[in-house]
Amino acid sequence: MISRRSLFAGGVGLGMSAVLGVPPARAAARRAPLPDPFRLGVASGEPTPDGVVLWTRLAVDPIALDGLGGMPDRAVPVQWQLATDENFRHVVRRGAETARRDEAHSVHVELGGLRPGAEYFYRFRAEGELSPVGRTLTAPAPGVRSRALNLSFTSCADYQAGWFTPYRRMAEDQPDLIAFLGDYIYEYGDYKYPVRDQAGGECLDLAGYRLRHAQHKADPESQLAHAIAPWVVVWDDHDIENGWAGDVPEQPGPPFLRRRAEAFQAYYENMPLRRAQKPDGSALRLHRSIRWGAVANLHLLDTRQYRDLYACTGRSGTVGPGCQERFAPNRTILGQEQEAWLDGELRRSEATWDLLGQQVFLMEMDWTNGEGKGYSNEGWDGYVASRNRLTAAIDAYRRNAVVLTGDVHSHWAGEIKRDHQDPESRPVAVELVTTSVTSAGNGLDEYPNTQVLLDENPHVKFFNGRRGYVRTRISRQEMKVDFRSLSRVTEPYAPAYTSGSFVIEPGRPTPNPA
Repeated sequence: MISRRSLFAGGVGLGMSAVLGVPPARAAARRAPLPDPFRLGVASGEPTPDGVVLWTRLAVDPIALDGLGGMPDRAVPVQWQLATDENFRHVVRRGAETARRDEAHSVHVELGGLRPGAEYFYRFRAEGELSPVGRTLTAPAPGVRSRALNLSFTSCADYQAGWFTPYRRMAEDQPDLIAFLGDYIYEYGDYKYPVRDQAGGECLDLAGYRLRHAQHKADPESQLAHAIAPWVVVWDDHDIENGWAGDVPEQPGPPFLRRRAEAFQAYYENMPLRRAQKPDGSALRLHRSIRWGAVANLHLLDTRQYRDLYACTGRSGTVGPGCQERFAPNRTILGQEQEAWLDGELRRSEATWDLLGQQVFLMEMDWTNGEGKGYSNEGWDGYVASRNRLTAAIDAYRRNAVVLTGDVHSHWAGEIKRDHQDPESRPVAVELVTTSVTSAGNGLDEYPNTQVLLDENPHVKFFNGRRGYVRTRISRQEMKVDFRSLSRVTEPYAPAYTSGSFVIEPGRPTPNPA
């Protein structure tokens, strides 16, 4: 991306006021300027055919322990521009927002009235400083089938565990859309032997969550990925607390609903979300759909906020075949309202593909090697009836469904059966699981028990245990999938390589090796 210094090297003589159309008298009357307030970069998200969200958050000291980025106790005017070229010779929209202290000086600009399927560039100005330039796109118009979707997705970015090189490699692909599928931050305190030192201890309050988000956004690799394309995000457990389920925390501590409300507030402040996702105390509706013409609908799911408590043990873990609670017909991982919403989205869909962006393994997985069986009660194996209702809907509405999953810090591809309890059941969807950005360290391509797991779960077709992301190209004819892996993240700038490639065809719910 072109830096703000080089971008304006030839036109600084006009002055910052003229560049952004601010009246000189107003600019001269402002307070003494702050140091560079754009140390958290810029981002965009939530594309529609006529709009997108532009985001920034002002901070002069990203790791200030109060979580407020070293900003003064006052509102700060922020101007923005949107152009059709990265040199901003053709500015098509401009405006101003106010960054307020009670929202950690974050800015969410919701734009409408833009051209469908178009590329735009944007920037901000505050306190006499210009932000980096971001690139964004609007979605194709409804009914357009000729525009493919280049979608990349990943999850699980633990600052202490490694360098965010996968973000850089993802940005180098220049995707149309990036989906982040949970654990954008980790709430943990300090590790004994971290790869990188994080600021602050365990996130327990609003200041702690704001600080952790700010340190992630200040990372240069993170800034590259956020500036290259619009993002859509959903959370998992570590965005709030490890292993939380509905209103129940994993461990005793601060009143959980208060902690959840403060984590939700920081999440909204630091993500390019719409006002529709602004939290109401400890509630935030995160499930929604992103439509890419008639090629794909991306349905983003929340498997944390509305789920029933973990089957048999009350805590996340592995349970044996004797755990009958996981089959209870009224158990749900999505909650009744979200289940009904998703059923309606699938029933009404006219896109070639329906993508489900979510957090935890959906296909059945026996994690016990050899004799006996063991299932994670944290994934959909702990909510079998909920899974069967979803697979029944996919089957009944004849959708080409592909589930995009995070959480497990490794790459997987496999088939989702109509009913995993029936040996004769046929596949109705494909699941693609992305590895982590850094969580769990470097990993390995294969582990000693990899082949055993694959043999005991024949519907699973691929595994890779390195860090990285998944790159896809989705058209009416096919969905091409590349699992991108890095040999290391404990040192920066490792190259990415393709550890597995697959093609999925409409009407054939299986990942075929490319």
